[in-house]
Amino acid sequence: MTVTRFAPSPNGPLHLGHAYSAVVAHDLAKRAGGRFLLRIEDIDGPRSRPELAEAFRRDLAWLGLEWEEVPAQSTRLATYAAAAQELLARGYLYRCTCTRAEIVSLGPRIGSQGAVYPGTCKTRPPEPDKPAALRLDMARALADVGPLEWEDAVAGVQRADPLEAGDVVIVRKDSPASYHLAATLDDAADSVTLVTRGEDLFAATPIHRVLQALLDLPVPRWHHHRLLVDASGQKLAKRRGSPSLADRREAGEDGLLLAEQLRLHRFPGGISLASA
Repeated sequence: MTVTRFAPSPNGPLHLGHAYSAVVAHDLAKRAGGRFLLRIEDIDGPRSRPELAEAFRRDLAWLGLEWEEVPAQSTRLATYAAAAQELLARGYLYRCTCTRAEIVSLGPRIGSQGAVYPGTCKTRPPEPDKPAALRLDMARALADVGPLEWEDAVAGVQRADPLEAGDVVIVRKDSPASYHLAATLDDAADSVTLVTRGEDLFAATPIHRVLQALLDLPVPRWHHHRLLVDASGQKLAKRRGSPSLADRREAGEDGLLLAEQLRLHRFPGGISLASA
């Protein structure tokens, strides 16, 4: 059975980019007679606002989508802690007390996930009194799991190249889990078979594939869809104040019509799909 999910974070209102992503995931599941899930990813500390999660539900209903809601991330903290402890005990994680400024000062190369960590804390004694993140020793992990592949419904079979991203953070200093760990565990727990998300996360998938291999998790297929961009070519984003679905809904706009327009790739106000 095809199981997809839409997993927004309640740290800002949804916009048209979210609506498009939700419609794509919803329709892929429904056309296959499968299930479309809603999962609230609410472990971003004080930035997570419960009232926004309720607004998300109203937005999806306004668009005419039908979903099953699964437990929010804030209810799964013990699962994240157990997985991190297992990886730490097996020697795949190490403590890192470096700040972002310290990493930038070292002039690191830039990879798919931003600045690639140079491994400073891998070879020096940990500083017990400083806040620490947990990083994945990617070279050690790959030495044990070997070459990995994953399949994207749009781009086809891919050879995973997680070394390109370096030793990524698995448990943040200020959060019980990174996106990489939480989303990977959640998709397995929710029996997601088709991970549908924007192509801006395409480069994160090799990291998730390594975590699946290390933790013996099922391997789904992925579907990375194109992003919506504004007239300047910038992707729609909460931080840039892209018009919200809630504002459109409260202004009396027809959500069913909007969803149909998104399916037909007819976008308002100079918005378009990013070039393939």
